[in-house]
Amino acid sequence: MAKKTINDLSKIKKVFFIGIGGIGISAGAKLTLSRGMKVSGVNDEESPKTLDSLREAGVKIIYLKDFKELPDADLYVYSDAWIYRGPEIIENARATGKPVLSYFEFLGLVASEYKVIAVSGTHGKTTTTAMIAGIMIDAGLDPTVVVGSFMKKLNTNFRAGKSEYMVVEADEYNRHFLNFHPYIGVVTNIEADHLDYFKDFPDIKNAFDKFLAQSENKIVDYKKYLTKVPKLFIPGEHNRQNAAAALAVVDILKIKEANAQKSLAEFSGTWRRLEKRGVTKEGTIIYDDYAHHPTEIRASIEALRELYREKKIVILFQPHLYSRTKALFDDFTKCFKGADKVLLLPIYFAREKKDESVSSEKLAEAITASGEDAQAFSDFKSAEEFVKTLNLGPEDVFVTMGAGEAYKVADRIFRLDF
Repeated sequence: MAKKTINDLSKIKKVFFIGIGGIGISAGAKLTLSRGMKVSGVNDEESPKTLDSLREAGVKIIYLKDFKELPDADLYVYSDAWIYRGPEIIENARATGKPVLSYFEFLGLVASEYKVIAVSGTHGKTTTTAMIAGIMIDAGLDPTVVVGSFMKKLNTNFRAGKSEYMVVEADEYNRHFLNFHPYIGVVTNIEADHLDYFKDFPDIKNAFDKFLAQSENKIVDYKKYLTKVPKLFIPGEHNRQNAAAALAVVDILKIKEANAQKSLAEFSGTWRRLEKRGVTKEGTIIYDDYAHHPTEIRASIEALRELYREKKIVILFQPHLYSRTKALFDDFTKCFKGADKVLLLPIYFAREKKDESVSSEKLAEAITASGEDAQAFSDFKSAEEFVKTLNLGPEDVFVTMGAGEAYKVADRIFRLDF
């Protein structure tokens, strides 16, 4: 069956989201609600962070174990992960003859109605998007905001604005960001990643070139704004660069520099981006971080060392994807320098089939061979039991790290005081 396209959302009354609990697509569901449409969706598991607010808004959520029949809708929107987790649901949606869009196809369609500030890049997209949004909100520009995490100040991944502006995090995977034709296009950086999709680095660069070609504004080198970045609440050189990119954008928007600097100085970060979760009763400082690429891991460890020069840093890392771990294996063996102990959970496969040629055990061996203290675990329970034996105290910082579910270990082990 030929794919049915859609160019106008005005006649759409009911939208069904496939994978509605995802951090990105849940923002899309909130965006849909804000436009007066009826929303429902399916998810594979409970996800309070993303689903509670949707339930409170009256969204009907079906869990995969209870899913029997595809509900009627005018439009079906799916998360990329569900091409692997629930392909039959997507196929059933297509069989209805109704429009079926990926999340970013849907978001690009909505964004065509706005002056879009689209933030792309291998690293720093989420933080930079949230920084820009925060400055624009403080300046009274009232943007609509869609971001792939929860902005701490607003405690949401979506904000409905009433102005002509939309600020959106634009993912390069699957060339999703080419669904946008931005008023201002931002590229924080470009590096080899998503090599399960892109052929090589030139292929990645070509995609970013196309993204920039679709942007209306001139290209600005944000690094010249580094000297104007104020002292930030969040640590790390990578965050200073994110802030510089934000300053470059708001300069184009003619926001006063002093106002932008004040907003950045008060920026408290986003959920799961080197987020300080609290302190245990024993005095151990607990962080969670979404870093899953060697460059991000290195930057996060350097940022932590800025804050905790004398403390022992223990990292519990869950590699994300067999393909990424394999393609960047050598870089992963070297990126944990500065940490005192590295614990590895099994690889989070997400959208892939298992690849026996790479594993957390092999990565732990290679990290150890490079001179670091690393150990792999076959499952979450054994990792949790080991962490308990460490008797972490006031001289320790414990960090769960990765784009998967490492944070659940801290949830189960520690009681945090904020």
